[in-house]
Amino acid sequence: MAGEPDDVPELDVPVGMFEDIEDLKAQVASLTALVKKVTGGEEGEPGEASASKEEAAGGDAAAEEGDEEEWQYPPFILLLDSPVYDEELRALIEWVEGVLVPGYLAEPSADARWCHLWWEHSVAIARLHAVWLAWQELTDPASCGYTGPSVWHRDHLDPALRELRSPAGPFAGCVKGEHQITHRLPSLVPSAWSHTED
Repeated sequence: MAGEPDDVPELDVPVGMFEDIEDLKAQVASLTALVKKVTGGEEGEPGEASASKEEAAGGDAAAEEGDEEEWQYPPFILLLDSPVYDEELRALIEWVEGVLVPGYLAEPSADARWCHLWWEHSVAIARLHAVWLAWQELTDPASCGYTGPSVWHRDHLDPALRELRSPAGPFAGCVKGEHQITHRLPSLVPSAWSHTED
């Protein structure tokens, strides 16, 4: 072609490199969003503080740090009080019954237990809530790149299900004696919202 220099080298770039670049772009976007959130959306260099913002805050800097702490760390569901606990449990039930049960649970057995009233087991609530919080973070490419789902399966879902479904786990009593609950196939899971509320 006319106008192109003759000495332009041909580059043989591996396809995987483009995926790595996309992962890096997602991580940079995530960090940029975090910097904007921490700095209050101010334009400028990271680490620069707005003098007018500091003056306006006055002695409330400690209170603002406390607010950031609440945002930064998700609540442990068993420490929540009503009505916050009830709202969090409703959302958890919706996710477990809508995503986890139909997508990941096979038919219950002696080696892989499951209780269809899992929300009556505080250990199950605590573990499943932790898995759900991790799922929210690790399925968003903007915050974790494209490897997040793999990390979620390996580090969060698989260990939690091993503990919950083991013969010695929290559902062990659901198959024996006085706490026997009829188990059901995951594909037959009724909606968590079919229960009438008082």
